[in-house]
Amino acid sequence: MQSYNILAYGADHTGVSLSTDALQTAIEVCAASGGGEVIIPEGTFLTGDVLLRDNVTLHLLSGASLIGSRDPMEYFHYRKLYELPSDDISDEPWTRQSIGESDKHIKSRIRTPGARWNNAIIRGLYAKNIAVIGDEGSVIDGNNTYDEFGEENYRGPHGMTFFGCEGVTLSGYTIKNTGNWAHNVNNTRNVTVDGITALAGHDGIHMSMCENITIKNSGFYTGDDCIAGFANVNVLVTDCELNSACSAFRFGGTNMVARNCHIFAPARYCFRGGMSKEDKAASTPSVSGADAEAKGLRTNMLSAFTYYSDYSLIINEEPGNIIIRDCKIEMADRFLHYNYSGNERWQANRPLASITFENIDAKDISMPLNAYGDTNTKVALKLKNISISVREGAELQALVHACNYDRIEIDGLHLEGFKGDTLVRTWSPDDKTEINNVSGDVPTDTVKEATEPFFAKAI
Repeated sequence: MQSYNILAYGADHTGVSLSTDALQTAIEVCAASGGGEVIIPEGTFLTGDVLLRDNVTLHLLSGASLIGSRDPMEYFHYRKLYELPSDDISDEPWTRQSIGESDKHIKSRIRTPGARWNNAIIRGLYAKNIAVIGDEGSVIDGNNTYDEFGEENYRGPHGMTFFGCEGVTLSGYTIKNTGNWAHNVNNTRNVTVDGITALAGHDGIHMSMCENITIKNSGFYTGDDCIAGFANVNVLVTDCELNSACSAFRFGGTNMVARNCHIFAPARYCFRGGMSKEDKAASTPSVSGADAEAKGLRTNMLSAFTYYSDYSLIINEEPGNIIIRDCKIEMADRFLHYNYSGNERWQANRPLASITFENIDAKDISMPLNAYGDTNTKVALKLKNISISVREGAELQALVHACNYDRIEIDGLHLEGFKGDTLVRTWSPDDKTEINNVSGDVPTDTVKEATEPFFAKAI
């Protein structure tokens, strides 16, 4: 494989001046020769956005630091390098209505490849066989770039955006402090993520309308969701650490397996949305621990798994067959949050057909599992070989809040510290529930019909 060192094309290893042009030139030369590796050697390299081409691997050597510019206008170079249709380009600022419950937003400006919202340090546009790999000690740092026209009027560019690509390999590096998501993957097939670390920032990896994704041996320590996205098909997450100030998984898709993962809180890094406007504008680093607590910034994990299905995308396949097994969960507020009742727009598109948790050790849960399905597509929830301890001081009246379920199967459940009066509080008492092999702090009733209106706090 041929290699092309960016120093040969004028890159500044001191990080004083921008190396965007040198990086892109090396990529173009590499692609023109049929592909190979673009080498980022030891040093600090300041850059705007660079566009990967077919058959090009961006390889960060040990000690290499690729630092994103704090100027949000430095992330539009791709428009000179890839001719996009005019309908696929948008400079409109973000508004909350961009993710509304209307079909007109299916091809919204935040989902078009040339939208400001999709800007990133590293981009792939309809590329094939591309990779970003890093040796031990290599870093991609987004610099917490602030953009007043970005999402929520402060989020800057993503760490990486891949749109319409096929054959993407990501491995080895640490990525941190990205202005928005560390990895934004759209309409992309055959992605392998292996041995990366994502720190602070926002979502660790967010996938939309993707197929055949493997994420393994990686650590996500994020202020927002660790692994997110929806309308995905065939996803494997294995042997990962997930530490989040939102949800470990905020996910929707078809045929997903997560196994051998450690899901835990409190988060190392705060939820950045809670920081002051002044700190966001100054690109102040995310805080954690006692510093976050002193500033009133949230580090709790809202849920180990939150269902995700809004109207910003078409969902072609029925969501379901989601399996989470052989995982350890610590200090997540909720175990599961699926709420199709209509009071959460993030879960309002196609409903979830089935989800299974098997061989799970969950400690210090403080809120009930929510399993509220659709009247036409009732959810099937299976809990097998589950150990749950309730957080001290938490008042759970039921372990599961359920409505519109095809069936709930509980087989092998051990409870510690549970003081509620029933395992399942149901808003649809005629639906099927099977409960076997429950031990520990077992309530008097297994299923009890709810008398109060259903309500689940939106997260």
